Amino acid sequence: MSSNPMAIAVPKAGVQPGVVSVVLVNYKGAEDTITCLRYFDEIDWPRERFELIVIDNDSQDGSVDKIRAAVPGAIVVDAGSNTGFAGGCNLGVAHAKGEYVAFINNDARPDAGWIRAAVDAFESDATIGAVASKVLDWSGNLIDYADGSLTWYGMGYKREAEKPDSEEFNTPKDVLFGTGAAMFVRADLYREVGGFDERFFMFYEDVDLGWRLNILGWRMRYVPTSLAFHKHHVTMKKFGNFRETYLLERNALMSMYKNLDDESLAKALPAAMALAVRRSLARTETDATALDLQRSPGGDDVGTLEIQKMALTGPYAIDYFTDNLDTLIESRAYLQKIRRRADREVFPLFRHAIEAAYAIEGYNSAHDVLIKAFGIAEHFTSKSRVLVVTGEPLLERMAGPAIRAWEIATALSAEHDVKLLSTAGVKVTSKDFEVLYQVGPKLEAETDWADVIIFQGFLLEGAPWLKESSKILVADVYDPMHLEQLEQARDLGEEGRARSIRETSRILNEQLKRADFVLCASEKQRDFWLGQMAGQGRVNALVYDEDNSLDSLISVVPFGIADEDPVQVKHAIKGTVPGIGVDDKVIIWGGGVYNWFDPLTLIKAVDRLAVRHPEIKLYFMGLKHPNPGVPDMKIAWETQQLSEKLGLTGKHVFFNTGWVPYNERADYLLDADLGVSTHFHHIETAFSFRTRILDYLWSGLPIVATGGDTFGTLIAANNLGRVVQPEDVDGLEAALEEMLFDDAAIADVKVAVKEFAQGYRWNSVLQPLIEFCRFPRRAPDLAVRLGRSDQVAHPHSKPPWSIRQDLSLLKGYLAAGGPKELVRRVTGRLKRLVRGTPG
Repeated sequence: MSSNPMAIAVPKAGVQPGVVSVVLVNYKGAEDTITCLRYFDEIDWPRERFELIVIDNDSQDGSVDKIRAAVPGAIVVDAGSNTGFAGGCNLGVAHAKGEYVAFINNDARPDAGWIRAAVDAFESDATIGAVASKVLDWSGNLIDYADGSLTWYGMGYKREAEKPDSEEFNTPKDVLFGTGAAMFVRADLYREVGGFDERFFMFYEDVDLGWRLNILGWRMRYVPTSLAFHKHHVTMKKFGNFRETYLLERNALMSMYKNLDDESLAKALPAAMALAVRRSLARTETDATALDLQRSPGGDDVGTLEIQKMALTGPYAIDYFTDNLDTLIESRAYLQKIRRRADREVFPLFRHAIEAAYAIEGYNSAHDVLIKAFGIAEHFTSKSRVLVVTGEPLLERMAGPAIRAWEIATALSAEHDVKLLSTAGVKVTSKDFEVLYQVGPKLEAETDWADVIIFQGFLLEGAPWLKESSKILVADVYDPMHLEQLEQARDLGEEGRARSIRETSRILNEQLKRADFVLCASEKQRDFWLGQMAGQGRVNALVYDEDNSLDSLISVVPFGIADEDPVQVKHAIKGTVPGIGVDDKVIIWGGGVYNWFDPLTLIKAVDRLAVRHPEIKLYFMGLKHPNPGVPDMKIAWETQQLSEKLGLTGKHVFFNTGWVPYNERADYLLDADLGVSTHFHHIETAFSFRTRILDYLWSGLPIVATGGDTFGTLIAANNLGRVVQPEDVDGLEAALEEMLFDDAAIADVKVAVKEFAQGYRWNSVLQPLIEFCRFPRRAPDLAVRLGRSDQVAHPHSKPPWSIRQDLSLLKGYLAAGGPKELVRRVTGRLKRLVRGTPG
């Protein structure tokens, strides 16, 4: 944020860590200021770790000398002119050397724990940029501030003010803004964002600052143990209440203009200006028909009209706003480029956005008409919009990526407006969220709708406009596709295989370069992806300085299991599949058969075991992937051939050549006695996360698996079954026999599986994503990079359509079906383009 033209300079003396600089602004109130300063003699904070800075706004009544004499330890600065509260505070910060700056009104006093509680909050959470103190009246009986509310038309107010203090106001929470009467901000952050806006002079500068910090990704935390007391002088009355009203009206408009995003501003600003005029006239019961010939047909030629000053507060405020637009445009452009939170993420902090606030006849009816005419209520009270995108078809029979996307959408729909979009087809619906199919340029309407986009696969190839957009993107890379291609693409030939690996790696790198947040499946994967992200420049000082654990950049979100226990509706295997009896011992192979798996060793082990245990039955739940674009796997054919050769098919080995419907999988799993997963030893194994094993956990099955992957380690460490070496027929045979026939060992394993499974419920594993979506933010490095880009003129800006992009689109969405299909479709598309025929 160093390019901010409004940034406040760091004092020459430099910043001292751990020090709090307390800033007071004085204007003709020396006695109050001295009283406040003397309360710091009782503060529970080391004297050497705070400084007192008083800015006198040209009181011209001897205040400077009085304060210096009464409190010699305070730094007293004569501003030379009346800079207002905003200018005074900024001047104070320009002299401050503390790591934190604290603001307190001169007619307030701190509780002994005021500073300590605020600093503790800062040190407990690096995402807290500011602390809002709890403020009571001078006697400590009534609330002055315990939360900040904001109307859609920019008016900030304290809904809780003058209520008796009670326990309900003692819960820490995030707020939109604190009160300038008592609040804290990280000093470097305050300087970077420009501090209080001096165009405001006084009133709402605290609202504007808190709002600004929130859209820039920082949290303002209400800390009730950081307590202050306020006399609440009504100093504006001697100048006329109309002046205060005028300042409130104009500052609300400026704050709206700076902080609302494009969509919100287009709805709210015209209505807010109209309402400001109506509010001014309604307050004074001014006849607004005086110039209307139709309503005053008599007319007159008098060129003057007597009108109360209060009736002019709205029009004058609009004029001031207009007069300052040249500088406001610059401020808004900068803030909107570097903003890291969407409006819909901030709206809940408004508390009661649709608030008329004034019980004035004629005003409330105008308010209601305006919010209806401009769609205000629907916009400002809506939930966050989350788009979940998968490249897998959403069918009754779903593979792992589609299941994961479905469960993510389900979990997030409890708090947000969610759409689940597939680029490969849809044949299912949900009562909790909209499910839709979309591809190509028509995707733009859906991405425009969303505030947060969570995606797998090749979305950025099909929606290139997202790369330079202001959307918050979450890349789900739980499946390291480029490692899979080392095996999956073997059948494409040398050139095709190399192209597939190269393209998949490029696509993943594009995702990692653009994602604001990344999801992976295990700690081992996280280390792998961090290395790849470091190669893309994403492990940098900006990210590190915000969160040196990098958890805010990449988090572990494993594949999960259903929150509800499985229920069997009917027997799907035992007594149902010809050749499998109700008393047979069933080994189940969940999911598909892919080239990186090793079912061949399993077939051999079953062949041996069946000699001693003829009741052994091995059931493969699926051979053919539900996505028709995924090519048939050579290993699947070899497995069937080996089973036939050994005479096992239909006797001890059974194949479901299709795919089990997702909602019916419990019927199959609960007919099994043992779950199995075997694979070869190669790089894909090391970083894989076998989602089929989650279903075994869900069903309470003992597990026999090949070691070398994440689950192999978990199975061994938690007694979830047995782990064997790759391609070890003897070891696999022994493990299968133990987990099928050793009752004591089986009982111990089942207890361990049930306990272990609880930690893998979807509502548990998705917590990092759920928390992120509650507080989504632009990654700090992307906020700077995209914010400085000259090409980001519109949040959905994109380059002109071209053949190259058309090919990228095809690669992106048809590649979701596999490399063979990718090559075939791209080649065909290119031929059609060359021939000039439509695509």
